[in-house]
Amino acid sequence: MDSDEHKRVLDPERDTAALKALTHPLRIQLLGLLRQDGPATASELAARTGQSSASTSYHLRVLAKYAFIAEAERRDGRERRWRALHTLTSWSNESMEATEAGRAFVGLARRRQIEHLERSLARYEADLAAGRLGQEWVEPSGITDLMPRLTAASLTELFDTVAGKLEELTARDADDPHAEHVVFVAAGLPLAAHEQAAHEHAVHEQADRDLEARDLEGRDAEDRAGTARDAEDLNP
Repeated sequence: MDSDEHKRVLDPERDTAALKALTHPLRIQLLGLLRQDGPATASELAARTGQSSASTSYHLRVLAKYAFIAEAERRDGRERRWRALHTLTSWSNESMEATEAGRAFVGLARRRQIEHLERSLARYEADLAAGRLGQEWVEPSGITDLMPRLTAASLTELFDTVAGKLEELTARDADDPHAEHVVFVAAGLPLAAHEQAAHEHAVHEQADRDLEARDLEGRDAEDRAGTARDAEDLNP
């Protein structure tokens, strides 16, 4: 396991048990809540997720076992509180693709991110309608789904640029009282040529071959006719 103050980096070879532990949907949700809203008890998280306290308590202990969370400072000796140890979980897609467990984890994690986006959109709309967010958030908020045509190197550069700028802005706004938590989801998913486009390409290629074949047949027929005329000319 590689990590720093903000990031937990998972390796599919060394962190197999941790990967399996994190594939449980409730554990992913609990970890996300602790990262988003700060330390909480099993009872508080049960109320937010609609689960029993016994269930959230068990899954929190599993997360703690694999060093995703740890006990937070207790308030007045009350119930145990938990905190996230990192702000994000990261991995190498190439390394994950090499193992079945890694592929399963990445697929599940990405779908949980989409679900998180859906929940965040609903919460944003409710907060805005209830006046919990000021009108200054209306214009900059939103979702975009562009379809640029990029190379693999350019997509990597794009992610690196966004990550660098996000880190810069986060540091700049850290102590600003007007700052709020922002759910920022970025996706770069290359798509191979559509089957219809591939089919049309194959049809065009076949048509070109047919045309070339007819052209060759036509020239061959002309050659044979020319040979026959030559033979007639040569006959006495």
